[in-house]
Amino acid sequence: MAEMAIKKKRPKNLDLPTIRLPLPGILSIIHRISGAALFLLLPFLLWLFESSLTSAQTFASFKGVVDNALVKIILLGLIWFYMHHFCAGIRYLLLDLHKGIDLKSAVLSSKIVFGVSIALTLIVGVKVLW
Repeated sequence: MAEMAIKKKRPKNLDLPTIRLPLPGILSIIHRISGAALFLLLPFLLWLFESSLTSAQTFASFKGVVDNALVKIILLGLIWFYMHHFCAGIRYLLLDLHKGIDLKSAVLSSKIVFGVSIALTLIVGVKVLW
């Protein structure tokens, strides 16, 4: 009898563009993407950091590259990935402690994560890049 309850006929929607995720679902996907991107880019970023510290000439050349508007936009995106991953990680730690697990609180905390991560990105981006 338990097997019958498990094998219900449920509608399946396999058309991915029409699936509408709630805000916490979107936050979760972006959290995973940002974590993977930061993990994969970490060796490159560490190499850039080490190279910029070797001499004044390499630092000046890197500073010249960062003055390009396209590079600033890419770096701003990386800063947002980090800030979003950090803020969402704190949210997930609170969820692990069973804080804010109901739907209303989950949507509110998702909005807070997006707002705080964007605000921190703008603050750090203005301080560091401009």
